[in-house]
Amino acid sequence: MTKPEVLFFDVLGTVVDWRGSIAAEVSSFLARNNAAHIDAGALADAWVGRYDSSVEPIRRGLQSFATSDVVNLSNLEGTLEEFGLKISELPHAELVHLNQAWHRLKPWPDSVKGISNMKERFVVAPLSDGHTRLLVNMAKHGGLPWDTVVGADISRTYKPMPQAYLRACEVLGVKPHNAMLIAAHDDDLRAARECGFKTALVVRENARDPSKTGEPGSNEDWDFSVGNLIELANILLAA
Repeated sequence: MTKPEVLFFDVLGTVVDWRGSIAAEVSSFLARNNAAHIDAGALADAWVGRYDSSVEPIRRGLQSFATSDVVNLSNLEGTLEEFGLKISELPHAELVHLNQAWHRLKPWPDSVKGISNMKERFVVAPLSDGHTRLLVNMAKHGGLPWDTVVGADISRTYKPMPQAYLRACEVLGVKPHNAMLIAAHDDDLRAARECGFKTALVVRENARDPSKTGEPGSNEDWDFSVGNLIELANILLAA
């Protein structure tokens, strides 16, 4: 197999612990707003559970592109109402702060070291539905050592549309067959492979996307399958 030049990384669930990070921020938000009786984990999952259907019109070209900040805030308001909280009674600054939690997601314990090791030989960059400023803020917050950041606002669409993957390759001047996607989600890897990418699955507990009902466990033959990013770095650097 030809060695890749560029390693693209899915971020949410693969590089950062979105569920743990968001649930913790939701818990603090609920405590500050006299709603500690609500299950923070359930609310976090319900919030993310609205995501896929809310960006589908953008993928299909039926709606203009909107950043994940805009999408997430609208979904947050709907989720809070669903859980019995009235948006009109909540300080707007509190809603904005909670929505910005996506800029403050914490990396998995192996992420910074694993990416740093891979960076010694490869170009490393996120390939995420997050927009560029969100990914930059997340990298600064968590110490993620990207060579560059290509947000969804560059391709103006969302994964798994082919343009999301192909535009990232165009920006970095790499052919798809010389790129690899590293992700914890089969649908993401499948779409990247259809675009010509090499693929590496990182098995993460609690990385399932609640917005994709019935998301199956991985049973496909990816180029690599590992338990963490340090393990993948060791394999790629030894090749």
